[in-house]
Amino acid sequence: MSLALRINRAIWRCLPRGLRATGLGRWYGSMVHAEARKSADRRQYTGTSFLRNRPQLEQIRRLVGAYPPGAAFDLAVLGCSIGAEVYSVLWTIRTARPDLKVRTAAVDISPEVLAVAERATYSSAASALVGWSIFDRLSETEREQIFDWHGDEGAVKPWIREGVRFQLANAADPGLVGSLGQQDMVLASNFLCHMDPVTAQSCLRNIARLVKPGGHLMVVGVDLDVREGLARELGWQPVPDLIREIHEGDVDVRRDWPCEWWGLEPLDERRRDWPLRYGAIFRLTK
Repeated sequence: MSLALRINRAIWRCLPRGLRATGLGRWYGSMVHAEARKSADRRQYTGTSFLRNRPQLEQIRRLVGAYPPGAAFDLAVLGCSIGAEVYSVLWTIRTARPDLKVRTAAVDISPEVLAVAERATYSSAASALVGWSIFDRLSETEREQIFDWHGDEGAVKPWIREGVRFQLANAADPGLVGSLGQQDMVLASNFLCHMDPVTAQSCLRNIARLVKPGGHLMVVGVDLDVREGLARELGWQPVPDLIREIHEGDVDVRRDWPCEWWGLEPLDERRRDWPLRYGAIFRLTK
């Protein structure tokens, strides 16, 4: 970590909350965040949890509601880690639309986390693997709805995990669309921010090829400049519902701005381009 970043971190943490929220405070925060990104030793993390971003799951529920009865629905979850996001999304979809024929591809570059995801049984050991408790955001009712419990070990219910195909692969691999096929919905959560911007943009461009025309791409945990620039270039249409709620739905990354490279800047509706910059869910028309 650079000396400049250490100094600016200390100054930021001493600023009153009210001052941080002003235009001047946001400008200073942006400067601190730019230094954090420049100084970053970016590397991948496996951090995840069940029901991590509830507004995002609510938007998924709304989108699948538009599919006709009994329709086939192809879903890909990239960077799936130990499977918490996969099963959170499937619980959401299958609770709302049990009639849909959901075909799910779960992809990660780590065989260790894929083995845990495929086993679909979780305990404190799984939390240790990702660095925090994967159950903290669940109510007691949700714990009972999602898992069959044996002591302190919870197995994802069979009707939720049915038909998931796990694949060891890199999201940046140009051959991924050939092996997975195009999807109605693609989730790319919380791994692009751990790449340098040039690599992340190339990877995201490759990920977009997986989405069927008219399908949806969900991208959180990414440098906003990377996502916004590619969305503008390729004509992605941000889904207007719940933009603020989804942006603020992952309290961990919001809290870590501006001092950490993965931190997420506060949403600013004064920007003319704010739906494109802060939208996390896009409809791809081509």
